[in-house]
Amino acid sequence: MAGIVNYISQSYDELKNHVTWPSFAEAQRLSVLVLVFSVIFALAIWGVDTVFGELVEEYFKWVKS
Repeated sequence: MAGIVNYISQSYDELKNHVTWPSFAEAQRLSVLVLVFSVIFALAIWGVDTVFGELVEEYFKWVKS
């Protein structure tokens, strides 16, 4: 049990004293950047999924006839 407490204590100390945190403005800018790229990537995946779905549907219509 002492090992877990020691680990948590050292982790807290590392985060508090040794990590360089970004400024609030930089964190906001980077968060917006991640959000924009996530939306773009999601739309790209949706588009590819829609196109492949239509292709598969047309293929099965062609095979069925």
